[in-house]
Amino acid sequence: MDQIYDVIILGTGPAGLQAAIHAARAKASVLVMGREHKSSLFRAHLENYCCISKISGGELLQQGINQALDSGARFLHEDVIKTSKDNDEFVVVTESGKTLKTRALIMAMGVSRNRLGVPGEKKYLGQGVAYCVDCDANFYKGLTVAVVGNESAAVSGALTLLFYAKKVHLVSEQLQVSDRLSFQIQESDVEIHLGHKVTEIIGDNVVKGVILDDGRKLDVDGVFIETGAKGAVSLAATLGVALDPEKFQYIVTDKQQQTNIEGVYAAGDICGPPWQVAKAVGEGCVAGLVAAKYAKKKKSR
Repeated sequence: MDQIYDVIILGTGPAGLQAAIHAARAKASVLVMGREHKSSLFRAHLENYCCISKISGGELLQQGINQALDSGARFLHEDVIKTSKDNDEFVVVTESGKTLKTRALIMAMGVSRNRLGVPGEKKYLGQGVAYCVDCDANFYKGLTVAVVGNESAAVSGALTLLFYAKKVHLVSEQLQVSDRLSFQIQESDVEIHLGHKVTEIIGDNVVKGVILDDGRKLDVDGVFIETGAKGAVSLAATLGVALDPEKFQYIVTDKQQQTNIEGVYAAGDICGPPWQVAKAVGEGCVAGLVAAKYAKKKKSR
């Protein structure tokens, strides 16, 4: 702990990288921690981000890393396993046992999608398996898709896909939605497979179908797994960072991306939906600027 950083950023997705760029350009000492391939963006493709027509997620992240490095940020490609507070500084412990201190901490770890845990799900991630209808619906114009889930995210996702896909299946063990959504999905052109679950996702290089628990095969070009998302909040909880009171999955921030703990900021998916790069980048920008200003003020005391 010879060096105390002005700002340590947890997460190398779009929120964390944008925070790093702005904090470093504000002349704060910045360390970014994490592995970019763990970002949900890494294997995705974008075509709804302002001023960029089409780009792969991996390429966009690499450009962000290069920008952050050019701005003066440093990177440590390790996961953090523990956070704590020591007087006016924050302490992070890495998986290799390194202990680091910082004046300000930005949490941009994203969320870990709730997975089905069935054969083929991991294999076809980014090749027909997706976790965000709002992000990826446009890639399935004129195709056949399946949505898997029991709650409002799955139902609203299936209804949204009707504007893009040729045919939409909804596979649900038990719908747990409002009367309004239940009526809308029942009256729609979505083919509902109620009381069933997906047991396998099949294909060759891309998704070609799903197998249901009764042995039936649905021929589909894509599978949207909309079972919600769980926040990467365990590190935040140890610092007493407040979570949303409804689901306890996301970090609560104000318009400055400040949490209830002075010096701790959050940005991106960990702050809740919508799951959009534009939102993550905007929040990262604010968090980076505010955290750098806070840290430099603390340093000058």
